[in-house]
Amino acid sequence: MGIKIIYRITLFLLLYSMLSAQFGETTITVDTRLLKANDRQQIQTLEDEIGRFFINMPWEGDYSDLSIPIHIQLIIQGTASKGAETIFLSQILFSNAGDQRYFDKSFQFTYNSAGGINYNPGFFEPLAGFLAYAGYLILAGEADTYEPNGGTFFYEIGRDIAMRGNISEYSKGWAERLRLINELGVNFGLRKARFAFYYGQELFQKGNLDEALVQLNDLIASLEIVYEAYGREHQTGIFMKANAKEIGRMLGMLGQKKLLWDLVELDPDNEQLYQEIIESF
Repeated sequence: MGIKIIYRITLFLLLYSMLSAQFGETTITVDTRLLKANDRQQIQTLEDEIGRFFINMPWEGDYSDLSIPIHIQLIIQGTASKGAETIFLSQILFSNAGDQRYFDKSFQFTYNSAGGINYNPGFFEPLAGFLAYAGYLILAGEADTYEPNGGTFFYEIGRDIAMRGNISEYSKGWAERLRLINELGVNFGLRKARFAFYYGQELFQKGNLDEALVQLNDLIASLEIVYEAYGREHQTGIFMKANAKEIGRMLGMLGQKKLLWDLVELDPDNEQLYQEIIESF
């Protein structure tokens, strides 16, 4: 095969991966200040490799061009030894830079700077497994904004990773991750709220105000489902904190004082915002 042909194939594959990437902008921060110098040296390439993982990973599912931003803050607190391996003990925060944010306080992993980070569904490896789990968690929430319960497929993959992690020799923290993804998968109030908000916003922007109002009513009804089942649920609170201003703006412009009063009850963290919009009527 000629060099020009190889170059064209390589360029095509690169451009295809860029065009069809589920994840777009990556912001990765690895804090190693608590590590000894020799341990810090072992993971000097980790930041770049995590970014490459999210861009190059062949994520499963129908959604292939979302370009979701991914933000990760990894704080490495120390190390432990397991045979000849070094286990890095850390906390990690990952988000879509918007209305999905997850914090894990017991993330443990090994790292081989020579091999990069590669996910193999047939073999559990703690670092690649966790990053794949995190990615599918974000993808699930994103897919729910495109169609009702659209993220179910991704939740199932993430659950499978968590189950394998929980029975692996690196099981620390995986029982909690399994619990989280199970709870998110059955929190249909939040999942319906995601779709209703984003679809309603799209309709509002297109000037389809009556249809937008139908979706905003569905949003309120979905929040009531969450409140009745869980009270003030954490991930729903994160979703509302990110979107309360836009929800309030649309309801205000549609003259929906009653729905705003409903939000005062359902979303007390943003009560002042809703009160100000109500008082502007």
